[in-house]
Amino acid sequence: MKKVIVATKNKGKAKDFETLFHPFGFSVLTLHDVANDMDIEETGETFQENAILKAEALSQRLNMFVIADDSGLIIDALNGAPGVYSARYAGESKSDEANMDKVLEELSNIDDPGRTARFYCAIALAGPDFETKTVYGTCEGVIAKEKKGTNGFGYDPIFYVPQLGKMMAELSAEEKGSISHRGNAIKKIQAELPNLFK
Repeated sequence: MKKVIVATKNKGKAKDFETLFHPFGFSVLTLHDVANDMDIEETGETFQENAILKAEALSQRLNMFVIADDSGLIIDALNGAPGVYSARYAGESKSDEANMDKVLEELSNIDDPGRTARFYCAIALAGPDFETKTVYGTCEGVIAKEKKGTNGFGYDPIFYVPQLGKMMAELSAEEKGSISHRGNAIKKIQAELPNLFK
C-alpha cells in the first residue's frame, strides 16, 4: 500500500484524510507515526502559509512527500474570525468546547441571516525536488444557536450545513467527506496523487 504522511497529530483530522485517501490505495501516517517530537510553529498569516510551512518542514526532515493542511472557521459577522486562530480561539489549551462557547457568546445577539460562515481548508503538498503545490476547499454553512451531534471534531457541532439539513457533527464520515472543506480541497489534489507517489 502506498503511504502518505499527513502533518498532523489531530486524530479527527487524520481520520478525515483516511476516509478520503483510502479509495485511492493510500495508507495514512501521521506525526505520531513518523515524527512525534516535531512541533511546527504555525506563524503564517493565512491558511495557505501555515500549510506550506508544515509540509515543507516535515518533507525536508523526512525526505518524503508530505501533505499538510491548515483549516479553520471563517464567520462573516466576526470579520473572518476565528480564522487562522480557530484551534486556539478561546486560549492555548485548544479546547473545542471553549472555542464553540466563545463563538456562540459572540454571536448571541445576531440572528439569521447574519450567522453565515464557512469552513476553509488549505492543503500543501511538498516533496524532495518538487515545487510545493497548494489547493483550497470551502464548505458554506450557518452557525447554529446551540450544539448538536456527536460526530466530527472542532466546530462541527455548531456548524449547520443547509444543503444537507444537518449539523456537521450529525454527518457520517462519508457524508462529511463528500461536502467538507477538506474533502473539496483533497478532490482538487487527487488527480496529482498517482503520479507523485509512484
